[in-house]
Amino acid sequence: MNDTGPPQLALPPVIDGLAAIAGNYDLVFTDVWGVLHNGMKAHPAACEALVNIRKAGVPVVLITNAPRQAPVVVGQLDRLGVPRAAYDAIVTSGDISRDYIRTRPGQPVHHVGPKRDLVVFEGLDTRLVDIEEAAYVVCTGLVDDRTETPDDYQERLERMRARGLFFLCGNPDKVVEVGHDLIFCAGAIGDRYQSMGGEVLYAGKPYEPAYEACWRYAERIVGKRTDASRVLAIGDAMRTDVAGAVRMGMDCLFLAEGIHAEVLLGPGGIKPEGLAALIAETGQHPRFVMRKLV
Repeated sequence: MNDTGPPQLALPPVIDGLAAIAGNYDLVFTDVWGVLHNGMKAHPAACEALVNIRKAGVPVVLITNAPRQAPVVVGQLDRLGVPRAAYDAIVTSGDISRDYIRTRPGQPVHHVGPKRDLVVFEGLDTRLVDIEEAAYVVCTGLVDDRTETPDDYQERLERMRARGLFFLCGNPDKVVEVGHDLIFCAGAIGDRYQSMGGEVLYAGKPYEPAYEACWRYAERIVGKRTDASRVLAIGDAMRTDVAGAVRMGMDCLFLAEGIHAEVLLGPGGIKPEGLAALIAETGQHPRFVMRKLV
């Protein structure tokens, strides 16, 4: 009897451009950071691809784990050079977080994150307090994501856990690409707190509330709910973008030139062995793969 070893993993097809598959879909949900920009400048070819698919009658809803309200993110996109013609609407983790905070009016909250994220609390019935006074925690990121790591938060997490505080993670991403660097996000702290036995709610991808919000926006545009089989999700993160699409029954176009680039890209382009290893490691299988959105 011949031992042929374990079956080889069937890799998703690598495509050259969005036009190759655009006709299969009536709606696009796309990630923002890592797809349309890298935190420092827009990706013109990606913007053009979305402008073109919208011209063909396919609405585009941006879905981002940014812990700020949609108008704030739109302003950032404007500054980075992402044209408004590239999208119809935007759903943010900041807006989802605000929806949760509204369910606990008047309760004091401990915020973990940079001062720029304090806008998430504007106009809401809450007040910011120390851990010892808080009814729950909202984490939008690291206070200084350029110099800190989740290790710097261990003592604070232990104090939260000792009090049994509920933890709202306002950005489920673990890391994000800024230029050529990867920096930690709130998801890395949320995961650590959860591993300590803490209760964590992730306000964004890959969880259902974020996608349901996208569908609500899309329904206003097209007048009906688009079946998941006709929705294409685009993103560069296996843990959030691909996992969320699979969870919701959508196809996912996975972009290699993002947070997984070190594993996926080589001198000859996308490395099949790197893609196979990442799929095996994460258990997530995108429908299509592209180096970057064009």
